[in-house]
Amino acid sequence: MSDSASSSFESVLTRQPFVVRRRVKWSDCDPAGVVYTGKFPEYVLSAVNLFYSELAQGSYREWIRGMAVDTPCKGLEFDFHGALWPDDEFLIHCTVPAIRNHSYDIRLEATQADGRRIFTSRVSPICIGPEKRVGVAIPQAMRERLECFA
Repeated sequence: MSDSASSSFESVLTRQPFVVRRRVKWSDCDPAGVVYTGKFPEYVLSAVNLFYSELAQGSYREWIRGMAVDTPCKGLEFDFHGALWPDDEFLIHCTVPAIRNHSYDIRLEATQADGRRIFTSRVSPICIGPEKRVGVAIPQAMRERLECFA
């Protein structure tokens, strides 16, 4: 999907704090008109990809390759607080509450404009070496950027 097409349902609202605005598409919903549970990981991972572009200040893939690391997801967690329906708009606030030696957490808090909570999520990437596929220390440049969102 092109950037212009995706911007109609998802866009970065603010960069600091990092907030993504998302609009529910009709195709995200079941016949009762409620968002499928399986769509929520898509919302989260899409927001994380936008967050990664902000972290890298450009192409995340090029940035981490330059540091000789990969960042697969080692953990994903959800708590659901409310439902969403077609055309609902909601905001996803991204923060970094924990930075460890090899891994870190990205916390995502989704709310509607009136403050109604939709979900909270935690994504926990781990830094690994691309050759041996074992945990490596978070590169200093990455750690410094992550700390900007702590």
